[in-house]
Amino acid sequence: MPYERVTPTNLVDVLLLEPKVFVDKRGHFLESFNKRDFEEAIGKSVNFVQDNHSCSQKGVLRGLHYQIKHPQGKIVRVTQGEIFDVVVDLRRSSPSFGQHTSALLNSVNHHQLWIPPGFAHGFLVLSETTEFLYKTTDYWYPEHERTLLWNDSDLSIEWPHINPQLSPKDLIGMPLKESELFG
Repeated sequence: MPYERVTPTNLVDVLLLEPKVFVDKRGHFLESFNKRDFEEAIGKSVNFVQDNHSCSQKGVLRGLHYQIKHPQGKIVRVTQGEIFDVVVDLRRSSPSFGQHTSALLNSVNHHQLWIPPGFAHGFLVLSETTEFLYKTTDYWYPEHERTLLWNDSDLSIEWPHINPQLSPKDLIGMPLKESELFG
């Protein structure tokens, strides 16, 4: 198994994955993804259809994004730099509905998050630059993409104290009370 640890978060079905990292004087090696071991860790079969890669500078906040139709499951990781990663449960039927979890993902700890369909996701870049990679279980459909307001007071997310740089769509995110949600 390529994981040192698989830790449940406070959100039902969201997992923190800590891969085994082999270090020697030459550097390090890790399996960033192994379908068989990943599915064993999460307890279900998953089909990834798209890989995405973003590069962002310090202070950029991306999110909180989700697709109301064609929801995407994601496995996210950082290959350079550091982010404060946030996930919000948007499944009305979930015991953790409306709650969030956060994690520091960086190129030193190599941690990954498994975010199943039904969640909003976003991150704030803490290092000078960050390379962020993620796999998705469905394609991107811009007409179905929604943005949850990153600083909605009902979510009580304690973001690091950085004045964030936001895209136009992230500036006009909707509060949870007004957002389209999952069953």
